[in-house]
Amino acid sequence: MTRFPLRRLRLRPGDEHRDMVAVELEPLELGGQRYLPVPHEVEAALTVTQATTGLDLRLAFDVRLHGPCMRCLADAVVDVAVDAREYHAADATSDELRSEYVVDDQLELSAWGRDAVALALPDQILHAPDCAGLCPVCGKDLNLEPHTHDEQVPDPRWSALEELRDRL
Repeated sequence: MTRFPLRRLRLRPGDEHRDMVAVELEPLELGGQRYLPVPHEVEAALTVTQATTGLDLRLAFDVRLHGPCMRCLADAVVDVAVDAREYHAADATSDELRSEYVVDDQLELSAWGRDAVALALPDQILHAPDCAGLCPVCGKDLNLEPHTHDEQVPDPRWSALEELRDRL
């Protein structure tokens, strides 16, 4: 878990602190599948700006995720550019103005980085944009063996509904 000590920064309103930090990223669980960041520790640009009522935080880095394709389960790689921002109010009574990544004057970079990667992901992680997926009948990879099934035998459990449809 990577943390950045905010207490050591002595910023006045309008002051800005920029730093390159190494952020350790944990594997991401998405849809029951595991996606690994490569490398697991990325170099990130951290910017902390002191506003009059709190801190404006910005974290930017690039990461590559390796894991299964969401359609055919083949190996997939996706490059993700992260540019995340947070605001942390100094004396807010409402939790809405306080960042959940600031705990005891420590900025939780690993947790923030993981959440920012999850938000920056595309809708589907595919090994190729035209991935055909798996056959819903036999489970074969349609990218390797494109095929169709001629006649589908209806499930006998639906026969009562078929009879009802015929009567209507």
